[in-house]
Amino acid sequence: MIDSTMPATATPVSLPSPRVMYRALTRRDPAYEGVFFAGVKTTGIFCRPTCRAKKPRAENVEFFPSASEALHDGYRPCRMCRPMDQVPPPPAVVTQLLRAVEADPAGRLADKDLAAMDIDPSTARRRFRAYYGLTFQAYQRARRLGLALHEVRAGRPVIDVQLDGGYESTSGFRGAFRRVFGKPPRGARADDCLLARRLDTPLGKMLALADRQGLRLLEFVDRRGLENEIARLRRRLRCAVVPGTNAVLAATEQQVQRYFVGRQLTFDLPLAPVGSPFQQAVWAALRGIPPGETRSYAEIAAAVGRPGAQRAVGRANGSNMISLVIPCHRVIGADGSLTGYGGGVWRKQRLLDHERTQARAFDR
Repeated sequence: MIDSTMPATATPVSLPSPRVMYRALTRRDPAYEGVFFAGVKTTGIFCRPTCRAKKPRAENVEFFPSASEALHDGYRPCRMCRPMDQVPPPPAVVTQLLRAVEADPAGRLADKDLAAMDIDPSTARRRFRAYYGLTFQAYQRARRLGLALHEVRAGRPVIDVQLDGGYESTSGFRGAFRRVFGKPPRGARADDCLLARRLDTPLGKMLALADRQGLRLLEFVDRRGLENEIARLRRRLRCAVVPGTNAVLAATEQQVQRYFVGRQLTFDLPLAPVGSPFQQAVWAALRGIPPGETRSYAEIAAAVGRPGAQRAVGRANGSNMISLVIPCHRVIGADGSLTGYGGGVWRKQRLLDHERTQARAFDR
C-alpha cells in the first residue's frame, strides 16, 4: 500500500476523517490551518478551516489536502478567508493577477495581456511564484483544468452542473471545458468521441481518456503539459472529449485502485497509444520492465535495436501519455538518478518504492 508520508516538496495525501474535519470547520479550529481545505459544492469556492462564512451542510462539503487539489477540482478561492494567502498579504500586483484570472477563468493571460494592464510580465511571474509557491501559468492552468474536470467527474451537461453547483459564470464554466476538451460536433454519438473519467488515487487525481480502440491517456491532472497532450490527441484522432464511461474506463479505474492498494502491479487493459513506430517500440519495451525493477535509457535503446539512441528514447519516454500502465517511471539515468518525470519526481520515487515493496511481498 502507498505510504501517506511524502517529501516536503510534495502534496500531502493523508487527511483526518471527514467527520473530524467537518467538526473542525464548524468550530473554526485554528489547529487545522494548513491541514485541509474545504470545498463547498453549493458555491464552488474553497475555504480555510477557520473561515467566518456561514457553514454549509456536511453533505455539501468535500475536503482537500492542498489548495492545488481544490483548484484542480474546479473550486475558486474564497474571497473572505483567502485560503491561498499568507502573512503578510499578497503584493498588489499579485492581487491584480488573481482578479484578472477570476474575470475569465476559462481564458489564458499572455504577456501581451499583462502589458496591456500595465503589469511587467517578468515582475508579475516572479512575485506570484515568490508568494504562492507556484507559477502564475500553473495557477491559470489549474483554474481552467479544474473547471473542465469538474464536469468530467459529474458526467452531466455543463449547464446542469453549473446551475446545480451555484457557479457564478456559466460561460466561464462551459468555456473552460471547451477550451480544454473541444466541442463535440453536432449530432456526434458518445462512441465517436473520447470519453473522459477522473480517478482518485493516493498520489492525486488522474484523468483517463478512452474510446472503442482502448485507453488513450492516463495522467495525473496536475501534470504540466496535460492540456497540450489532450490537444494532440484531439488533432490526431479528429474528435472531441465528452464526460462518460465505457468498459475500458471502468476496468482502468478498478485496476488502478488494485495497483495502489498492492493487490496487483501489472495491468491487463486494451491500450491504444498514439505515436510513431519508434515511440510505440519504446513504449512496448517499457511494458516489459518487471514491477520493482528499473532500466536505463541506454538499456531501452538497446532493447529496441537502437543502441546509442538514449536521447531519442528519453523523448519517447517523455511523450508517453499512459502513465502507470506504460511504466515510464521505471526508466532512470545510467548513474541511478531518477531524472525527470511528468507527474513529478516525488511521485516517481513513491511509485518505485511502492512497487519494490509489493514485489518483495509477492515473492515471499
